[in-house]
Amino acid sequence: MVKDLAKWAKDRGVRYFMISYTDLFGAQRAKLVPAQAIGDMAVEGAGFAGFATWLDLTPAHPDLMAVPDPDSVIQLPWKKEVAWVAARATMEGRLVDQAPRNVLEHVIAEASRDGLRVRTGVEPEFFILSADGGAVSDPYDTAEKPCYDQQAIMRRYDVISEICDYMLEMGWEPYQNDHEDATGQFEINWKYDDALATADKHSFFKFMVKSVAEKHGFRATFMPKPFRGLTGSGCHAHISVWSPDGERNVFADPQAELGLSEQGRHFLGGIMRHAPALAAITNPTVNSYKRINAPRTTSGATWAPNTVTWTGNNRTHMVRVPGPGRFELRLPDGAANPYLLQAAIIAAGLDGLRTKADPGRRYDIDMYAEGWKVKGAPRLPLNLLDALRAFDRDRTLKSLLGEAFSAAYIKLKQQEWDSYASHFSRWEMEHTLDI
Repeated sequence: MVKDLAKWAKDRGVRYFMISYTDLFGAQRAKLVPAQAIGDMAVEGAGFAGFATWLDLTPAHPDLMAVPDPDSVIQLPWKKEVAWVAARATMEGRLVDQAPRNVLEHVIAEASRDGLRVRTGVEPEFFILSADGGAVSDPYDTAEKPCYDQQAIMRRYDVISEICDYMLEMGWEPYQNDHEDATGQFEINWKYDDALATADKHSFFKFMVKSVAEKHGFRATFMPKPFRGLTGSGCHAHISVWSPDGERNVFADPQAELGLSEQGRHFLGGIMRHAPALAAITNPTVNSYKRINAPRTTSGATWAPNTVTWTGNNRTHMVRVPGPGRFELRLPDGAANPYLLQAAIIAAGLDGLRTKADPGRRYDIDMYAEGWKVKGAPRLPLNLLDALRAFDRDRTLKSLLGEAFSAAYIKLKQQEWDSYASHFSRWEMEHTLDI
């Protein structure tokens, strides 16, 4: 626990702080503040024009003040004179309700009042591309089934090992690195944590991966589906709920089906109930729906769901229970806002617990080959517009996440969809020019 950022900086030779907040679209915004000024900033915050970022504000609004949270501070392993610190967005002394980190803290407080401590892990997949972003960085990475390719991961050893070394240095306890199912695609896994800590780490991880890739002359992207025919980038979330002291996993019951307790089933029931609306948060871009509704890829499977179903240790469903005391939500993708992802999961699960929601029938079939056998299970949205409409209809989820946030998110994302819908594409010329 860091109490005094100025002393912390002096002890570690830090000259600058990046005071950072994440906007509604997941873009990270920061000011570079000299360590000598951090004392005042720690109280008053760094000032931003909120309208200049993706928040539902106007140029006439007062300054958005980003007040650093000392508990989140991280010294940049690749540039130790700089530290990154996540901030709470405030305006005229009040929290900005629509700011994603504030939304997550609000939902965590709701869960805490119910005696619940949510712990999560994330598995963000990403591509390492050429500097211009036009192709995968490794010209020899061309296998039809490239997942876990030994040669391919070693050709990017310098990038992947540097990132993993930094995570080891920061105490994140990373435990595996692998080449994923698309050419040029990778994943690094680290230990689960309390939801806010996981969100802060997830946010920093994206910044770190991009920075290290650029250092090596490449470009990293978490875009859900950068290449047609290749597997998209997911961000699977592993979820468990613990007692307030963190000693007991309340999702674990060795006598229950799959080792998932009654509380775990109710939490899962909330996820299943709200899944179509959740997609607006977990799959937040136009491109997201190229991943979850994709045709079969060159590797043979998309590894992404399109139907609201759950299972045991089977990767073809939206939720799988790979072991006792936790489950994996396979819906989110690389574009998910680290803070909103956690907030939406907790909100949906919290509603499930409060209402004793039933997750419904468990299916153990191969959904890619036999999905047609499932009758009555909801389909996931086909596009961002459908997801936004589902979210707007879900009054419970909107209420738990906060009405101010929900209204702002729907407004700005609807503008994004409208921009996409009004864009003229090459497809239109190729298919309708001679009509």
